[in-house]
Amino acid sequence: MTTVLPGDPSFRLIRREVLRRHIDQARQSAFATSKDEFLLSLMRLLALPGNGHTRLIPNNAISVLPLRFATIGTTVRLLDAAPGFADAVGGDLISINGVPVDEIEAAAEPFLAGTHQRKRVIGPILFAWPGAVKHLGVYSGSGAFEYRIRSETGQIHDLLLDPASVVPGSTLYPRGEHGKADGSWIPNSFLKIKDFDRAGLLLVLPSFFDPSKTALPDAISEAAALVRSRPDTPLLIDIRGNTGGNFLQAMPLIEAISEGAEGRRVGLFMDKFTFSAAIVFTAILQHRLGDRLVLFGEEMGDGLTFFAEGGTIELSSSGAAVRYSTAFHDWAGGLTDETTPVEIGERIVPAGRLELNRFWAAQSDDDEALYRFCQVVLDSFNTRPNGGFVR
Repeated sequence: MTTVLPGDPSFRLIRREVLRRHIDQARQSAFATSKDEFLLSLMRLLALPGNGHTRLIPNNAISVLPLRFATIGTTVRLLDAAPGFADAVGGDLISINGVPVDEIEAAAEPFLAGTHQRKRVIGPILFAWPGAVKHLGVYSGSGAFEYRIRSETGQIHDLLLDPASVVPGSTLYPRGEHGKADGSWIPNSFLKIKDFDRAGLLLVLPSFFDPSKTALPDAISEAAALVRSRPDTPLLIDIRGNTGGNFLQAMPLIEAISEGAEGRRVGLFMDKFTFSAAIVFTAILQHRLGDRLVLFGEEMGDGLTFFAEGGTIELSSSGAAVRYSTAFHDWAGGLTDETTPVEIGERIVPAGRLELNRFWAAQSDDDEALYRFCQVVLDSFNTRPNGGFVR
């Protein structure tokens, strides 16, 4: 904490006595040799500024029951489970040990950092983490865990799990939660194209994080060339589940889109799993295109004003990680401060507010649902002068 708290600008508004109280609680939990309690106390401490970029990531340090939950839309959905519970996969979580899920979410609020959408992204791991379920008052510490799941057709599944039937948290819950059914998913390409002929083009951009530093620039170049070759074609861009990376590498595509015909409509699909560089991508497009950009999906995982950069500290004693911030971004007002890196400050523009034209929620790995919705959007773009969607 001596590295994070003094240098993280998101802690500036936290009163010293509040900070001291939570630090003392974390120390007491550490001395009590309860790893789960210690991790939860650190989660609460790092959530104090309400900055989702600064937080404890417990995934590699904990064991979870073999259930993968994620919030799709506003409901907590079971995306994956041990073979014995496969019939319940795809259903919504109703309760744990008889306690309604909304009550558990309310109790978990102080441990989760960031906006309400960010909390919906990082919160579901708590529902499968026995130590957290117990801490939140949902489990007495003895007997089975009972999860009630309701399918799309209304069928109720009651899942009974032995507390000993745990697996490593990282096998089901990735550190960068993307909301896909497979917790171990990583993009096998940085660009997927769906051509709807004259109706329009769909570009799926699953990530802006490229450790190779070559695959993403190549994909962006391909996308930019295609966009320039069809300057009048309506364009749809899917950045749902894109947790960020380097927005500077995506600038050639932004330039190509900006050069298109003045009458071209551009639709952008986003969700709560859209973060960081993908948010910046959206902000710059809105600034460039104005009303020509039509937003679909749901609010992203952060607003346009947030803290970022920084780094990650691995806690060797527990296996958890501390993510911290060092820089301020204001893409709403186009403002910077002394912590904003120069290369980002040079690009910051006042994007104003991002307002959805139409709410739409679906898993980002459900291609069938995506293509159906694309057809609805493109039909509207091509039959109504204003695109059929008004902010």
